[in-house]
Amino acid sequence: MRALLTGGAIATALAALIVAVPATATPSSTVVVNEAYGGGGNTGAIYTNDFVELTNRGAAPVSLDGWSVQYHSSGTTGAWQVTPLSGSVAPGAFYLITEAKGGGGTTPLPTPQVTGTINMSGTAGTVALVNSTTALTCADSAACQAASTDLVGFGTAAISEGTPIAGASSTFSVQRTTAADTDVNSADFTAAEATPGAVNATGGGTGTGDPGPLRIHDIQGTTFVSPHDTEAVTNVPGIVTGIRTAGSKGFWIQDPTPDSNPATSEGVFVFTSSPGVAVGDNVLVSGTVKDFYPLSSGEALASTSKLSTTEINSPTTIVLSHSNALPAAEVITSTTVPDVYAPDLSGTSIEKTPITPDRSALDFWESREGMRVEVDDARVVGPTNSFGEQFVTTKPAQAATVRGGTEVTAENAIPSGRLKVVPADGSKPGVNVGDVLTGPTVGPVDYGDFGGYLIAATTVGARQNNNLAPISATAQTTKQLAVATYNVENLQPTDSDAKYQALAQGVVTHLASPDVVAIEEVQDNTGATDNGVVAADQTLTKLTNAIVAAGGPDYAWREIDPVNDKDGGQPGGNIRVVFLYNPSRVAFVDRGGSTVNRSTTGTQVIKSHGQPDVSLSPGRIDPANPVWTASRKPLVGEFLFRGQTVFVIANHLDSKLGDQNVDGRYQYPEQTSAVQRAGQAQVLHDFVQKLLDIDKKADVAVLGDMNDFQFSPSLASLRTGTADGSGPSILTDLISTLPANQQYTYVFNGVSQVLDHILVTKGAGAVQYEVVHINAEFTNQTSDHDPQVVRLTP
Repeated sequence: MRALLTGGAIATALAALIVAVPATATPSSTVVVNEAYGGGGNTGAIYTNDFVELTNRGAAPVSLDGWSVQYHSSGTTGAWQVTPLSGSVAPGAFYLITEAKGGGGTTPLPTPQVTGTINMSGTAGTVALVNSTTALTCADSAACQAASTDLVGFGTAAISEGTPIAGASSTFSVQRTTAADTDVNSADFTAAEATPGAVNATGGGTGTGDPGPLRIHDIQGTTFVSPHDTEAVTNVPGIVTGIRTAGSKGFWIQDPTPDSNPATSEGVFVFTSSPGVAVGDNVLVSGTVKDFYPLSSGEALASTSKLSTTEINSPTTIVLSHSNALPAAEVITSTTVPDVYAPDLSGTSIEKTPITPDRSALDFWESREGMRVEVDDARVVGPTNSFGEQFVTTKPAQAATVRGGTEVTAENAIPSGRLKVVPADGSKPGVNVGDVLTGPTVGPVDYGDFGGYLIAATTVGARQNNNLAPISATAQTTKQLAVATYNVENLQPTDSDAKYQALAQGVVTHLASPDVVAIEEVQDNTGATDNGVVAADQTLTKLTNAIVAAGGPDYAWREIDPVNDKDGGQPGGNIRVVFLYNPSRVAFVDRGGSTVNRSTTGTQVIKSHGQPDVSLSPGRIDPANPVWTASRKPLVGEFLFRGQTVFVIANHLDSKLGDQNVDGRYQYPEQTSAVQRAGQAQVLHDFVQKLLDIDKKADVAVLGDMNDFQFSPSLASLRTGTADGSGPSILTDLISTLPANQQYTYVFNGVSQVLDHILVTKGAGAVQYEVVHINAEFTNQTSDHDPQVVRLTP
C-alpha cells in the first residue's frame, strides 16, 4: 500500500543512523515516487527546473546508492534517460532530484539531493524509480512495472501503472495522494500546484526537522484560552491521533511525553482542509495558534457564550516517521469526571479562572482538549441527530430515566456524565436512547459547533440495539374526556406525506384519538415563505385528512390567525396553536360573533348565570400585553362534554433562544428569556384565577409547549402566581405527579427534560396522565417533542 508521505530535508545528524541497502537488493517498497514535474522553465511556470521527488514511507532510512530515476517520453519508442542517485532518505523525508532547466520560471528549486539533466515534458511522460543505474529497455507497461520499484505515467503516456494521471502542466505537477496505493496512477496521484521539497498540495509545508521551543502543553497552558493565542509556533512535536474528514477538517496531534501538570492538555487540533498525514505519523507542526469560537450566524465573538477550541491554523507539517504507536487513550469510568457539571461563578466567565480538573466537568474536559479518551460500553442518552451527533453517559447511574436517558432535575444541574460523540469520519450510527455503544469508543476531545465537549470518535463502539419501543396511551372511557398536547414542529403544507402520516399515526395509535388535541407550531398555508399569508386551513386540512386516513376521527378545528410576523417562530411561518376536537364526543362553544378581530382583541372572563364564561371562544388572552411580543398568544376554548363546561387553554410560551449556553463560558448561564416567560405565566395564572373566583370547581386544563422546566420560576408563577412558588397553588402540573425518572417530554443535547406540560384545576376530578414517548428518544423523529395526554372526569 502506498500513501502520501511528508517530510523535510535530511538532517545531517541522522547520518549515523542510516541503514545501508546494497544496490543488488530486492526493489524497495518503502521508497516511492511522490511527485513529478516537467513544466519547469516553461511559459507560465513558477519554477525554473523540472524535478522528481521521492519519499520514504517506511520506518527505517534507506540508502539509494546504485539506484536511479529514469524518464521516458509519452510514446512507445525511444530510450529511457537516467539520473543516478546517491545518499539516503530518512523515514518520512523528501529526496529531491532537480532535472533540466528551461528559459521560463522565476523561482529556483530548493536545494536538491541530486541534480540531473533530463528534459521532461510538462504534460506527458513516464518516471520510473529503479534499483539500478542501467537504463531500462522495456517499452510496455507490464514489463516496465516489473523492472522498476515504482512507476508513474502522466498525460498521454503509453507506459504507466494502470491508467496515467491527467492534468500535468506548466504549473501543475502530478503528486501522490493520501489514499492507499492501487497501482493505478490515475487513482493514486492527483494534479496540483507543484510543491518541490514540501508536503504535496493536499496538505502542509516544510520545516527543519528539529522540534521547536514549545510543546503542546505549553500552547494549551493552564487556562481555557491559550497563553499563546494568535502567536506563531514552529515545529510543535506530536503523534497524529485522528483525522477529521467532514465538517471542520484537520487532524489532532498528541505529545507522547506529557508533563506532570493535570491542568495542561497534551493534545491539539490542527485546522487544515488538506491534512496530508496519516494516523500514527510522528510530525512537527508549525502555524498560528488560534482559540476558535464556533459562532452561529450573526453571533459576535464579544457576546458569544460558547467556549473555544485551541487550534494550530495555517499549518505546515513535517512527517518524521510513520506507523508510530498512539498515546494511550485515557479510559473514562463512572468516577473519572466530577459530579458537578459547571461551577457557580455568579455569571462570570470560566475563562477568567484557572483550569481545575476536579472542580467540574467543564474543567475536566478542557484539561483533556485534543487528547485521546475512551469510554467503554457507553449507554446512549441522546439519539443520533441530523448532524451525526449522539450523546452517551459516562455515569450510568446518574439521574437515569426509566427508558435509559439522563435527566435534569434542578436548575443548573446538567448531568455531568453526559458526553457528545461525533464520528470523525462524518458517519451516523443511528442510535436511540437506551442503546449501547459496545466496546471502546475512542477519539480526541473536542468542543462542538453548537457548544459542548465531545469525543471526535476515530473508533465508535458497535451498536447494541436495545429495541426502545414507542409508548401508546390507554384510550379514554365514555365518561372520560381525553385532552392532549402535541408540538408538531413547524408543520406546513409542503411537508412530506410521510410526516403527515406519522403525525396522524401518533394521534390515532399512540394518543388513542383524544377528544381534544392542542397542536403547537402549525404554520400558515405557505409555510416559511414571508408573503403576508396567515391562514392555515390548508395545513389543517391536510393534517385532519391524514388522521381520518389513519383510522381516526374526523376532527374539526378552531384557531385564530395571528397578525402577520408578530408571533415569533420561523420567519414567515406564522406559527400558532390550534384546537382539534372530535365533534362526535365533544362540542365546541363558539362565542363572540364574526365581527371581532380575535387576533388583537382579548377574551374576558365573564359571569353568566352564576358560572364562569369567556367573552370570546376561541379567544386569545390579553394579546396586546407586551409579554406576548414576538411570541405565540394563548388560545382559550370552551368545550362541552357530557353537559359539563371545560375550559382548555393552549400555549406555546417564549422559547429559550437567546439564553446563554449551558455548556459555555458564563456560569451559571443567564436565561434572558425567562423574564418574558415568567410574565406570560403570570398572565395565564391570573386568567385561571378569574375563572376560579367565579367557580372554585371550574374545570380548566392549561397545556402546551411551555418551554420551561417543571421546577422553573415560570411554572411556579403559573401554578401559584409567585416565582418562588410560595403562593397557594391553583393548578397541578401533572408531570410532577410522575415518578422522578419519568419526568421528561423532550431530549436536548442528551439531556431528558420537561418543556411540555398539562396543568389542571381541582375541578378536573380524578385524572389519568401519560407522556407518550414516540419522538424525542428516537433518531427517526416526526417532531422533536413527545406528546402527552390526560383523561379527565369533569
